[in-house]
Amino acid sequence: MAEKKPFYITTTLPYVNAAPHVGFALEMVQADIIARYHDLIGDEVFFNTGTDEHGLKIHRKAIEEGKHPQEYVDGYAEKFRGLKDKLNLYPDLHFVRTTDVHHKKAAQEFWTLCFNNGDIYKKNYKVKYCVGCELEKTDSELVDGKCPIHPNLEIEIIEEENYFFRLSKYQQPLLDFYKSRPDFVVPDFRFNEIKKFVEAGLEDFSISRLTEKMPWGVPVPNDPEQIMYVWFDALVNYISTVGWPEDIEKFERFWGTKEHPNGLQFAGKDQIRQQAAMWQAMLLSANLPSTKQIIIHGFITSGGQKMSKSLGNVIDPYEVVAEYGTDALRYFLARHIHPFEDSDFTMERFKEAYNADLANGLGNLVARIMQLAQSHLEKGTRPEPEGFPAEYTEALEKFEINRVLEFVWSRIQLLDQQITDTEPFKVIKNNPEEGKEIILALTQELYLIGRMLNPFMPETNAKIKQAIIENKKPENLFVRKD
Repeated sequence: MAEKKPFYITTTLPYVNAAPHVGFALEMVQADIIARYHDLIGDEVFFNTGTDEHGLKIHRKAIEEGKHPQEYVDGYAEKFRGLKDKLNLYPDLHFVRTTDVHHKKAAQEFWTLCFNNGDIYKKNYKVKYCVGCELEKTDSELVDGKCPIHPNLEIEIIEEENYFFRLSKYQQPLLDFYKSRPDFVVPDFRFNEIKKFVEAGLEDFSISRLTEKMPWGVPVPNDPEQIMYVWFDALVNYISTVGWPEDIEKFERFWGTKEHPNGLQFAGKDQIRQQAAMWQAMLLSANLPSTKQIIIHGFITSGGQKMSKSLGNVIDPYEVVAEYGTDALRYFLARHIHPFEDSDFTMERFKEAYNADLANGLGNLVARIMQLAQSHLEKGTRPEPEGFPAEYTEALEKFEINRVLEFVWSRIQLLDQQITDTEPFKVIKNNPEEGKEIILALTQELYLIGRMLNPFMPETNAKIKQAIIENKKPENLFVRKD
């Protein structure tokens, strides 16, 4: 048997200053679909997610609630970890916390590499700062003096002596890197966005805070008066999770080498600067392999506004799953939320899609076919897998997740139409053998549909396959909601 090909995929790490909402569930489900697909085709998958637990706003939230920051983040980390079961994520999912001892040591080792390369220096500075983004802001990035992503938060002025990373040094190396990797960022319009940002000139960015002002973070090596700034610490999780710097064999197997990078990252459109420019420059400085590819998704909106904790317009994935089931939420996020553009999520739109596509569509089709099979076939069937249709694999390789399900649902509609056209329930009365052949063909196509649903709706896939193998009509897969 051939050795399995390693496949690495990661989400970003959300801040643990509030409970998870459906916006982050989107990123986890998108990455999980790709992870499950690669597992299905025989790859050895390393799927990483976790929690970002340092930073000013987390420190302030903990103080607000009268808790030690570690106690505060422990509670929220478990809520995010709970999404693994609620969203039925990949069984071998790796969950990294930036408060893990190994991660903190890795962040300090990474700092030392960049420092020794001459890319970290100390200076006094004054800057406008958005606590919500944990980013410095220029006047051109502000709207009416406020951050457009966090308009309810006041811009703060920070003035102190901190360490800086020489991002400016990497303008040309980054542009050369982008030129050598034309598919580095997906979709293209996001790649163009980061290219323009880098072409306009890069400024060095602060990577530490004074311990006396912000004590919650990873200590800077050899300087107890400074704490690592959250981005520098958190970004290192992508490689600390695969054993860097101790386990180089594991690191190179999954993250890759300079000649053969293997790391695939999913991130939101507000993260493109950090992921595609800052993180890549940091890797260059540390003389480590780059990310292979970054997939950028849009925001989930609610009534046209970005869904966010700070705006208070979030939808709780736990509540949706409790009422409709895990696969219903996974289905909606995969098919009705565009993989790259902003998309609206309202419970009215969700319920409409649930009834039309799942209860009346897929659920009804499975019931019709399996009732015929149970009544007229002596035994079940288990077709040998023959790969997947080209339309299916091509769309998945391009991360066009919604287009994959459009294709699968076109097969569902064709199969439904086939029952209407062939009328097997009539044929079997006059010609039992011909009728059985029609019904067997229907179950075999249904089996393929179930297999194509595997990465998207794993529970539904298992129920469909089990029903066909056992030759037994299952309980209603999706109960209609009135």
